[in-house]
Amino acid sequence: MEESQLELYEEHKKFRDKLQQERPELFGTFTAFRDNVYKDGALSRKIKHLLALAAALRAGCPDCIAGHTRLAVEAGASKAEVVEAVSVAVLMGGSPANAWAWRVVKTMEEMGKW
Repeated sequence: MEESQLELYEEHKKFRDKLQQERPELFGTFTAFRDNVYKDGALSRKIKHLLALAAALRAGCPDCIAGHTRLAVEAGASKAEVVEAVSVAVLMGGSPANAWAWRVVKTMEEMGKW
């Protein structure tokens, strides 16, 4: 557990960007879709990233967990809001989601938010 969650996420983004440069018509479309989804609308960007965090925990996606933890906090989510999103994920996902929850704590610790 010595690895930095934020460094892993940034490394993932770097390689994702390389793929996008090779196939901008494919990955650029996804990026535009993603950026539009996370804009404030009926739900705020913060709430959308908390929802995505819960889904990432349920799916067991380490990069998604670190990324949406960071993005939710950057969008204004408090520690209590993040913990509640984790609680919902664990309720819906059981032990597998709970097994990934440590990454949320570690990411927030790295951000100085825990």
